Formats: sequence, structure tokens, C-alpha cells
Amino acid sequence: MAFRVPVLLSSSSVFPEPTAAAFEMAATVGYDGLEVMVWTDAVSQDAGALQGLADHYGVPVLSVHAPCLLVTQRVWSPDPWERLSRAAQLAETLGAPTVVVHPPFTWQRDYARNFVAGLAKVQARHPDTTFAIENMYPVRMAGRTFVPYVPGWDPTETGYDAYTLDLSHCAAARGDAMEMADRMGGNLKHVHLGDGTGEGRDEHLVPGRGAQPCAELLRSLGPRGFRGSVALEVSTRKVTSRAVREADLRESLEFARRHLAAADSPAPLPS
Repeated sequence: MAFRVPVLLSSSSVFPEPTAAAFEMAATVGYDGLEVMVWTDAVSQDAGALQGLADHYGVPVLSVHAPCLLVTQRVWSPDPWERLSRAAQLAETLGAPTVVVHPPFTWQRDYARNFVAGLAKVQARHPDTTFAIENMYPVRMAGRTFVPYVPGWDPTETGYDAYTLDLSHCAAARGDAMEMADRMGGNLKHVHLGDGTGEGRDEHLVPGRGAQPCAELLRSLGPRGFRGSVALEVSTRKVTSRAVREADLRESLEFARRHLAAADSPAPLPS
């Protein structure tokens, strides 16, 4: 049987609704699973609660986003290694094969200095888990640009065993997502699907509403030999109603499945 790329809903896509609502939405719309963004919502940190929701809605957790955001720096612990270890334990308990990880912030000096070696140690403790390092982007404020990550926002410059490709971050970096995918090569294990206009900020638009090559990237996954998952990470926090949120997430899922299926379809015979 041919491999079918699972399409997940990131729990961040229903914000400001809580994590529990993401399971309900994923089941309603028909996603294959959930990516749990571990954040200040206590349910997102609790394996028992998450497993209960997964069982109730029939929606498995297939990836875990470690608490790497500015607003999650004290989730579980102020120690980034403890947070990463707890994320790995959560993923392992839930049977989620992937943990999404950001590069270290510039002020996390010890964590950054030992990141590659420390990541290898965590990997050794969780050999069946894929730790997929995500591409980020420079921050532009008041006419100035700075990079808040060490050694930079592009993880391919360091080199890791596994990557998450985020298309909205490519737009914010004003980079080429297809070139990024090429640099990641066979180590591309996970995709965050969202669009962006390239105006230098992280937008996470519904795919097809920005300027990123979302369709092209999805169609390229089959020929690349991709065997990971695609998680819809779109922003719906400004929608006017839950019905609009559901419509946006349904449109996103249909977009992903349509273009993933096109990659698997045989080319038409010449007339």
C-alpha cells in the first residue's frame, strides 16, 4: 500500500480556543491527527488529559511542539533542557513520533552552546522519537532587523538529523521555501503548512491566500520520498465566529489533501 501523508491540525490553529477544542475541530473537519502545541493551557501539558481527548474524539496526537515560544519559557520549568525532555516524554507516552523544536534563543547561552550535543543525548534516551528542528526567521522592528536565534534562524546552516519546514516562516524570512526544502533534503521529516505574503512578519495564513509555493511544496513531497506528516498551522485568532474558523480549517485541509494527492497521481499519457 502506498504511503499516505497524514494531515494534522496544530492545536495553535484554534487559538484563542483551548487545546480541547482542537480535538473537537479536528474530528469535525476530518483531520488525520493533532499536533499539540505545549503552552500555558494545562491540558496541553497533561498526557492523561490529552490521551482522554484523543480517545474520545478518535483523533490521535501525532506530533508534539515543545514549549519553545517566548510565552512558554516557564512551562514545566525555566530550564530549556527540562522542557525538551518533558516534551519527549509526552510524545512517547502518546505515541507521537515527532517533536518539533526551535533553535535556541540568543539569551539561552548555555543551552545554545551545548544544543547539538545535548540534543543527541535526549535523542539517545528517546530513540524512536524524531526531533525535527524548525526554520525560523529574522525579526524586523522599527526599521531594524535582528536574529534572536543562535547560531541563526536557518537550521540547515548547522545541520541536523531532522527538520520541520515552516512555510510561513519562509515568508517572514523572505526566503525560498523550495530551496529550503532542497537544503533539508532527506532530513525533512515534518511540514508546518501555512501561507505568508513575504512582508517580513509571521502570518500563518490559510494556504493559498499568500505568496508561498504551498501547492508546489506539497506536490514535491512524494518525489522527495517524504515519510513524515504535514501539520496545518494557521492563524484563526481574528475570525468573527467559530463557523468561520471551521470553514478556514476545512479549506486548509482540502488544500493539503488535494495537492498531496496530486503528487501521487500518475502523469497523464500524451495525446
